[in-house]
Amino acid sequence: MRAMRLLLAALLLLSAATAQPLPLSTPEKEGFSSERLERLHRWLEKLAESGERPGAIAMILRNGRIVDWRTYGLRDVENRLPMEKDTVVHVYSMTKPITSVAVMMLVEEGRLTLDDRVDKFIPELKGLKVYKGGTVDRPVLEDAARPITVKHLLTHTSGLIYGWGNDNVSALYRKVDPLGAPSLKEFILRLGKLPLAFHPGERYEYSVSIDVLGYLVEAVSGEPFDQFVEKRITGPLKMTDTHFKLPESKRPRLAKIYSRREGKLTAQPGLQTGGVPYGGMGLYSTIGDYARFAQMLVNGGHLDGVRLLGRKTVDLMMMNHLGGLAKPTIGGDGADGFGLGGAVRIDVANSGRPASEGLFGWNGAASTYFRVDRKEKLALLLFLQWMPFDQPALNLFETLVYQALVD
Repeated sequence: MRAMRLLLAALLLLSAATAQPLPLSTPEKEGFSSERLERLHRWLEKLAESGERPGAIAMILRNGRIVDWRTYGLRDVENRLPMEKDTVVHVYSMTKPITSVAVMMLVEEGRLTLDDRVDKFIPELKGLKVYKGGTVDRPVLEDAARPITVKHLLTHTSGLIYGWGNDNVSALYRKVDPLGAPSLKEFILRLGKLPLAFHPGERYEYSVSIDVLGYLVEAVSGEPFDQFVEKRITGPLKMTDTHFKLPESKRPRLAKIYSRREGKLTAQPGLQTGGVPYGGMGLYSTIGDYARFAQMLVNGGHLDGVRLLGRKTVDLMMMNHLGGLAKPTIGGDGADGFGLGGAVRIDVANSGRPASEGLFGWNGAASTYFRVDRKEKLALLLFLQWMPFDQPALNLFETLVYQALVD
């Protein structure tokens, strides 16, 4: 009987351990102040209790251990279902850093280089013209000054756009609807019919570039992109709840996305890709899964005996690659440049928030956020499910994490 009790206790301990994405620690052991972290907790509690935001999940990692991991509010307001630690969310553009890692793995294997022309692998994008003037019905086009390279795609300097603007190229994008395609192949074919908004390498503009990289990984590797990601990234990192197509069995854990319309919280339909594994926006994940990806980056490319990238490749990803442009930053405050797949903090003073130079990461359209600070061995993640994108909340989260770091 005693042996049976010991076995049961061991199994319970193993179950508890495996439920954690990374080892647990305490704030004080990892250089945080519990008292100061209460400022973060009170803000998120108030955010959820007031109904300003339905719910949130936040996690802080330092030295490879979980310092703080809490949930707030509801994932489903109508059915009064709480946000939980294993709640699945739409991470939208936080898919982009994962896709960028996939590309850099192929670079490390010598199967492509950052300077390679994209049309070397995707002939459908050969000879793209640049919009010069005219109208939507009769655009005037000119030859591109240079071909699109892999690096142009990684840094959103390709001349591709999203089509969100009021300009004629955006109108053409809306007419062709590349992201409404039923497959990555059709997405590329539709994109090949559109002009570039500017000459490749001329400036930064957030775009479908990383979605093109998803198809590039498929073309170079010979594997469907979603299978490559599962086989080479999410599988080895044990990101078991990260999917391009969410299994039916996990749908009850999916958080709804909310916005406020006429003063009322209103659920939004969420990601609609028809199951197409878009490299720029397609993934569902949990905060625990994504924390493992973030910790891999903090570690310089490895986690739990699995190495995805070499340390110097991660260094390269976290450098500002916009330095040669007339505007070497993104956004309006001059604080962040852009690396290979994510923003890079290059001027902490201009941001007006405490952090480290080199802070790297990205966000998702439904107000999700992750950043890694390799100098402080720190990763910070906040998952809301809120539209429109809530930049002020994510900025405040960043401040409230760093103000609690005391050692």
